[in-house]
Amino acid sequence: MIVKKFQAPTEREAIIKAQEELGSTAVVLNVKTIKQRGFAKLFKKDAVEVTAALEEKDFVDGINKSRPSFDNTMNKEQMINRSMVSTGSLPSINLVADDSVNLSSSSTASAIEQKLDSLHDLLQNQSFNKPADVQGTVSNPYSGVAGSVRSLYNDDTDIKTASSDNTERQQVKQRENANYKSLQLIYKKLIDNEVDSRYADEIIGEIENSLKKESNIDSILSAVYQKIILKLGKPRAITLSDKAKVVFFIGPTGVGKTTTIAKIASSFKLEHEAKVAFITADTYRIAAVEQLNTYASIIDCPVSVVYSVEDMDKSLTDYKDYDLILIDTAGRSHKADDQMDELKSFIEQVVQRKDEFDFESYLTLSVTTKYKDLKSIADKYDDVDWSIIFTKLDETCSLGNILNLRMLTDRPLAYTTSGQNVPNDIEVINEQWIAKQLLGGGE
Repeated sequence: MIVKKFQAPTEREAIIKAQEELGSTAVVLNVKTIKQRGFAKLFKKDAVEVTAALEEKDFVDGINKSRPSFDNTMNKEQMINRSMVSTGSLPSINLVADDSVNLSSSSTASAIEQKLDSLHDLLQNQSFNKPADVQGTVSNPYSGVAGSVRSLYNDDTDIKTASSDNTERQQVKQRENANYKSLQLIYKKLIDNEVDSRYADEIIGEIENSLKKESNIDSILSAVYQKIILKLGKPRAITLSDKAKVVFFIGPTGVGKTTTIAKIASSFKLEHEAKVAFITADTYRIAAVEQLNTYASIIDCPVSVVYSVEDMDKSLTDYKDYDLILIDTAGRSHKADDQMDELKSFIEQVVQRKDEFDFESYLTLSVTTKYKDLKSIADKYDDVDWSIIFTKLDETCSLGNILNLRMLTDRPLAYTTSGQNVPNDIEVINEQWIAKQLLGGGE
């Protein structure tokens, strides 16, 4: 199957492009609008992207129809020509985290200010345009805000009644008040983005203790931004090693594990020319095996279906010479102990062969799940060593659960997904981008 993407100003023009290149028998798989971001939206119009597919037998005469082998002499250009992606530009997963940033530099401070301009303006309005009758008294309606911040401003009587010989103390309190109001608004922004109050308290409390009494808005924002990035931690993505890497994808039903596996497999097969195999233990869900078989046929990877520990052991033996073995597990209710026992038995089978295989597991979760349920799920899988993949970022505007679960479990974050397109719509977690979203910075 040939799968390609075409962009044009309108859907009709994009479809015409697809038909011109692939022929009239091409099938449209997906249509989406590509919105311009940042300053580009001032000068460029939105575009339409059409994903079209064509059976290889119907493609133009002369195209190489042979399935790609795992011959080490195959170069990357051949891989692309025989794959599901365009021979033009290769849509790829960014498997490298953002470069480290010197957050103390003036250029970074400027970038933060630009990205968080909406919050910056809000802080300015609140800090400098307060009515005169409330300048002296600042109450905290957010009961969860860090106690150290709250305690500074419980008693404002001294400010109102201070004598002329206590002017200096009054000025200090007013400067502290300015910091407090800024922190209070940032705290509210975190809560609005569904950061749990416990973790918002922790962040604000640590920042408040480190701020100078005369801190301006930019320095406060920069400090909170840096703190959130540190809390999110360094991402842990899949890497290849000398031994075959076995990767389990675990998690509840309906979070997109199978699609996520296909995205990662496509990247390693096409970007890294890795030898990839699939194993599916998802024999509960209707059409689960068929779905994985479809993805496997597109990128030419073998698939095995396992029903027992013995099947798992045999499949591992069959694929021991592969670089990467991706295992799709059934979506298991965190309340079903029998299903959890089955999963643990599969994992134990791999662990017993640690001399032959490296092993990793990734707990795949939807960012739209309630935090209370995420805590319950994480607790149920606590016996397994896992990193976190968050899916469905395109279905919510609140990303607080990413920070919540990271701080709750101290497990490393790995990937985020934001759509159904394979191999696109996945990336190694971008902690800087998430921090900006949590602070209301937008794109």
